[in-house]
Formats: sequence, structure tokens, C-alpha cells
Amino acid sequence: MVSGEVVEYRPGFGRVLAVATGVVGAAAVIAGLVSDAAATAPFVAPVALVVLWVWAAYWRPAVVVSPAGVELRNVTRTVELPWPTIERVETKFALTLHTAYGDYAAWAAPAPGRARVTTAGKDAVANLPSSTYDGGTIRAGDLATTASGQAAMIVRARWEELRDAGVLDDPRVERTTPRVRWHVATLAAMALLLAASVVTLLVR
Repeated sequence: MVSGEVVEYRPGFGRVLAVATGVVGAAAVIAGLVSDAAATAPFVAPVALVVLWVWAAYWRPAVVVSPAGVELRNVTRTVELPWPTIERVETKFALTLHTAYGDYAAWAAPAPGRARVTTAGKDAVANLPSSTYDGGTIRAGDLATTASGQAAMIVRARWEELRDAGVLDDPRVERTTPRVRWHVATLAAMALLLAASVVTLLVR
């Protein structure tokens, strides 16, 4: 039986960083406006730009696994990849899905650095989905204690369910390109805040 659950993966560190940046930014601006509004005002837009960028880069990105496929929510756009188009899952530099449309990487699931690999325990390589071991060995990015490894586990486990249920026996691609949603509002807000930052800092 194939699960109908929708699973969203977002790394915890990114969310902590985004919240911390927002709290520090808001506190700094409020404190500055209270003590010296005229001197602080030119820095409001730059601080807001930094907070928005951190939110877009570390809070919003996610890997969403659903019965329909995998959604890669990155910084500037979201790409929808139906299951029949997914051919292989890789974690060399980040969770990367090799599909009939091309290769798509997940910003939310980067591969680990060398220090993270050396501290990984035995549990990090145990009980992974069987397709993880297809090449005989696993990459550092497949470790269950890493962002790329955790996201890959979710994707591979669901892919194996669909494969074993026969859903992928006759894959058919209905579109020649994937559905892509650009984050227009976020990009526009960044552009406006950048312009405001340049203006206010130059005329202060």
C-alpha cells in the first residue's frame, strides 16, 4: 500500500537561523528608532532586506513529498517533479533529483561538510532505503544525520513504495517541462528593499 501522506522536510538549523535573524533585526530597529529615530531610519530598509533574504534562503526552502511527486521549494522558485519523471536520487553536493526533465537540486538539503562526516556514528548508515545502496557504497550526503541524507531517505522510501506497488512500471511523462512557480512576491520585495537601501544610505 502506498502512503498518501504529505511530508515536508526543512532543516532545523535554517529555521533557527531565520528566527534568530528576525528577532535580532526587529529588536535592533525598534531600539534604534526609540533612541534616535532620525539616525536609525536609513538602516530600516537594509535590515529588512537581510531579514527577508535569510527567511527566503533558510526558512522557506523545503522538500515536499506527496502522492503526486516531489516539490523542491528553493529560494527563487518551486519546481514540481511527478514521480514518473524521477529516475535517480543523488546526494553528492545536495539532494539532487535526476529526472526526465533534467537535474534539480534542493536548496533545503545540502550535502554535509567533511567535519560532519567524520563525527557520524554507525546509526547514520543503518536502515536506509534499499535504493541507497544500489552502487555498493553510499555517499557522505546519504548519511541519515545530514540534511541531504534525511531528505533523500524520505524521497527514496516513497519512491520504493510506488515502485513495489507497480505504479512506476509504465512511467508516462505528461509534460515536456516541469511546473515551475517563481516566487515573484519575494523577488519583488527584495528588489524594492534593495533600491530603498541604496537610496536611504546614499542620502543620509
